Amino acid sequence: MMDKLARVLLSAANWCGLGLATVVLVLKALNLIGLAGLPLAFGGYVAGFVVGGLWLGFPKLGGPMWEDALDFSDEGDAREAMTRALAGVRGLVEYNPENRLPASLQAKALDLCKSLQSLLSQWERSQGVLSMQEGFHARHIAISYLPDALKAYLSIPPQYAASRVLHDGKTAQDIFRDTLSELETKVKQLADDLASQDAQAFLVHSRFLHDKFGKPSLAAPEIQPVAEPRK
Repeated sequence: MMDKLARVLLSAANWCGLGLATVVLVLKALNLIGLAGLPLAFGGYVAGFVVGGLWLGFPKLGGPMWEDALDFSDEGDAREAMTRALAGVRGLVEYNPENRLPASLQAKALDLCKSLQSLLSQWERSQGVLSMQEGFHARHIAISYLPDALKAYLSIPPQYAASRVLHDGKTAQDIFRDTLSELETKVKQLADDLASQDAQAFLVHSRFLHDKFGKPSLAAPEIQPVAEPRK
């Protein structure tokens, strides 16, 4: 029962329903709608759930829960798609089905989600621009690379993942930890790239202001005192 409830709560359809219901509640808080706010919020949730389900897929109640919870659409605005995917990944990692993620991996996955969210916020306010390739990487780390890696790891029985050596003396846990580290390194590289562009823009603007106002072009004329007339 709890597993099915988690599937619904972590589904994209549920996030769409909650989003539309939240909009209605905000309008009610601003006194833009009256007593009908609560029924409208419920109706908004139902409408958002149905539209989200038709667009992004309804939650599946059979099979491993992470199969549906980690299936995200790569359509529409990149930042909206990244936000939806990060919310789904973060929710699943925190729920940790059947305790398949040890505490260290759970914390590392949540740290990566936090770094991706920070990158997204930085990207929105930055004056810099990611190249087409780097923008592709940023988008797909959140929408597919991280979810697919997590999905593949969760499909391995916990005891097997912790003890069976797969490659170069590493278990599935070790390999997944390395994967998270590699993605974290790439996210930090993208953040540094944007920060460097913003710093360069700041430097150029500062030099412009210095050239314009830092040095007077002409010396100010000396003002001579006016002699008072003799009485």
